[in-house]
Amino acid sequence: MSETAPEQQCHVTLDTLVSLCKRRGFIFPGSEIYDGLAGTYDYGPLGIELKRNVREAWWRSMIHDRDDVEGIESAILMNPRTWKASGHVDTFSDPLCDSLGPSRKRYRADHVPPMEATAFEIIDVSDEAAPRKVDDAQIWAPSKKKAKEIYQAYWEKPLGLSGRRVKLEEVAGSTRVGRFSPDDGGLLTEPRAFNLMLTTHCGPVVETAAQVYLRPETAQGMFVNFANVQSSMRRKLPFGIAQNGKSFRNEITPKNFIFRTREFEQAELEFFCKPGEECREGEMNDDQWWEHWVEYRTNWHVRYGLKREHLRFYHQTKEELAHYSKACCDIEFLFPIGWQELEGIANRTDYDLKQHMKESGKDLRYFDAELNKHYVPYVIEPALGVDRSCLAFLTDAYTEEQVRDDKRVVLKLHRDLAPVKCAVFPLLKNKPELVAMAEKLTLDLKKKFHTVYDDTAAIGKLYRRQDEIGTPFCVTVDVDSLEDQAVTVRDRDTMQQVRLGIDKVRGHILAELQAARGTQ
Repeated sequence: MSETAPEQQCHVTLDTLVSLCKRRGFIFPGSEIYDGLAGTYDYGPLGIELKRNVREAWWRSMIHDRDDVEGIESAILMNPRTWKASGHVDTFSDPLCDSLGPSRKRYRADHVPPMEATAFEIIDVSDEAAPRKVDDAQIWAPSKKKAKEIYQAYWEKPLGLSGRRVKLEEVAGSTRVGRFSPDDGGLLTEPRAFNLMLTTHCGPVVETAAQVYLRPETAQGMFVNFANVQSSMRRKLPFGIAQNGKSFRNEITPKNFIFRTREFEQAELEFFCKPGEECREGEMNDDQWWEHWVEYRTNWHVRYGLKREHLRFYHQTKEELAHYSKACCDIEFLFPIGWQELEGIANRTDYDLKQHMKESGKDLRYFDAELNKHYVPYVIEPALGVDRSCLAFLTDAYTEEQVRDDKRVVLKLHRDLAPVKCAVFPLLKNKPELVAMAEKLTLDLKKKFHTVYDDTAAIGKLYRRQDEIGTPFCVTVDVDSLEDQAVTVRDRDTMQQVRLGIDKVRGHILAELQAARGTQ
């Protein structure tokens, strides 16, 4: 994979994916019947199956397929001193500006660059004999045309001017470069820090002393358990601790569907290795392990269906790196919203363990028996957003094909990730003997993989429905099945059909699923 990729457009729009996810039961807006809650989403019956499959594929690759990583599940609520040590209490914040216009919208300062604008006053001319300037109402905009658009969208109703005749007058000499709301044209306040951690309280009394945080990342749970895992599992360096779970961030501008939300799931690894100066000849140092994990994680994404040409690396510059970080590579993916970070792999050096040693007073050094000395390990951290990963897999799986005079929408998900592995249909739902045979086969297949039964439409429509949710195999029980005890098995991607004895179906699909899992 090259370091950069030419600019290109995603083959599917975000609106198309959002519509598919809602219609087919993948993802719904959170609290929808109460007009929602910004930045929250609910995973439906198919969405949770996809997410669970992505999570399990990550777990197998990071833990079960390796002999140098242990898994844990740490608590979401941690002693607040954890976040003091990690720096989140003091530095985990965004600079924010508030609009002084009618919307009162809040913006990240770095998302609103300075622009040249002119102030326009609002004059009520309904009474031609006595035009009236609306006090304390100025719209900052790059042009009078834009100011009119802003007035109609944000100022007219709040000022009680609906149905009245107004004109906008440029304030002489007001043109300047500054920060203004791109929505309502109001002046923006000076940037101020806003901590992104969500808080709650432990215990029956709501007071400052009982305040705790909903974790903004899963990483710290692995750092504070470094000594526990190392000693209980008798681990020598290098080894890793991995976990996945929910994290929470009070994002100011959650947007782009499940790409950026306030409640999200992470899958992270903290891989502890020897600093370069502690390595003996032939041992991999922290730089080499960092390169290993960049390649390993890239191959995982490709293995499960992301197109290699839709991935690229972004290596952070020295100015962009966190002060404790030695190197960081973002694996970027071509989302419908453009190239965005999918996963980051960072060399965090020994910063985290040292910080927790300092705050807790506990010794988290590693004793190297071969060198007969204590030292603090370095840490390589691959950090994946599971929700973003689901969105990426949906994006590259989405395919539109022309089949004769019909457009076929199909999710060509990797078979390991597909929410449903097999769907069973009776060709005729008004024949009880066909229905009974199909239901019996469904129960048999359910013992080994997720299988559904459906008889709610004609066979062609049933095929299209399963194509659209990514089901790899469809099995049809027809009239001949009563005589020859055979059924038709259809492949999602090729649409080819094979006739198999009903007792051979489970073994056939299991073999296909196993072959897909072994594909690199």
